[in-house]
Amino acid sequence: MACSVPPTRPEDTTGKRTVFCVKFQKEMVGLAEPPFDNDLGKKIYDSVSKDAWKMWIEHMKMLMNEYRLNLGNPEAQEFVLQQMDNYFFGAGSALPADFVAPKAKD
Repeated sequence: MACSVPPTRPEDTTGKRTVFCVKFQKEMVGLAEPPFDNDLGKKIYDSVSKDAWKMWIEHMKMLMNEYRLNLGNPEAQEFVLQQMDNYFFGAGSALPADFVAPKAKD
């Protein structure tokens, strides 16, 4: 009787695991480990690329600054998690009403 091996995630040429990124809609290098030990962390690990995660980190910094969030506060943590879920799997994370994007450097 033959032994069957479960399918694994594809790897790129560097040997890193890849995922089909929900943000870029293509196969890309994935995160090395889940960002959180919960269902959202697993979902992100399975379908968000390293590049998309870097974009989220920059977006999260903007949210923290604009809303003046203290991540020691459970309400702020919940807000950021909800925005993260929306950013990757929903309609997108909304920008603050009075947000003005910084001008690009020449």
